[in-house]
Amino acid sequence: MKVDDRLHRFTQAVLLPLATLCLFIGGWEALVRGLDISQIVLPSPSAIAFAFSDGLLSGDFTWHLAVTMYEVLAGFILGAAAGLVLGFLIALVPLAERILYPYIVAFQTVPKVAIAPIMVIWFGYGVTSKIVITATIAFFPLLANTIMGLRATPHDQIEMLVSYTASRWQVFTMVRLKQALPYIFVGLDVAIVLSVIGAIVGEFVGAKAGLGYLILQKNFNLDMAGTFAILIILSLIGVGLHAIVSWAQRRIVFWIDTAGDRVMGA
Repeated sequence: MKVDDRLHRFTQAVLLPLATLCLFIGGWEALVRGLDISQIVLPSPSAIAFAFSDGLLSGDFTWHLAVTMYEVLAGFILGAAAGLVLGFLIALVPLAERILYPYIVAFQTVPKVAIAPIMVIWFGYGVTSKIVITATIAFFPLLANTIMGLRATPHDQIEMLVSYTASRWQVFTMVRLKQALPYIFVGLDVAIVLSVIGAIVGEFVGAKAGLGYLILQKNFNLDMAGTFAILIILSLIGVGLHAIVSWAQRRIVFWIDTAGDRVMGA
């Protein structure tokens, strides 16, 4: 029975998605070849695979990938740290919520694409402006989920600790933070994926290097296969970062199987 269960889970988790991917790629290749679609309009998977391998082997992607990854990680760390600190402050200090939260929400409603050119003017065409843009995008999911998690603490648990003369710090570490951790990790998961988008948006507006900068070059040269190859790299980056956050969540928030049903996804 256990072997059958493992086989069933393996089929559901690996074989079915792999078979779907193979059918999708095969249909795409057949469509492009059968209808004789121009490679400028829609490149075939084989052309994309060749451009992907050529870019990796020639080292054309290496430097730009390193620049984008630095922007993504630095912006994510900066935005997540700011979101956590302000989330703790707003959730635990009612006065801070009344003063800060309306302005934070107003800032969040401004499209980041609209303020990206301003960030480039303020911080230059280097990586600093991309890090700031990425941080502004990663900031709000952490803020919203941190506030939600801290406020989801059952009042009876807080009252019980207070009745045993627990300090505010003890209440925070023993109850509030533990309750908020699943929410915080969902915010981290959302923020790390959005950080990739933020870095590319910044590179589109103005950059000297990075995968977004390379996409613009490929588009200018009508190299659609190369553009799709970079999009695949960006997808792999997002999937890999998501997997890292999910792994950390399973190790740290080990008392919960899944927090997705309970936590706000920003």
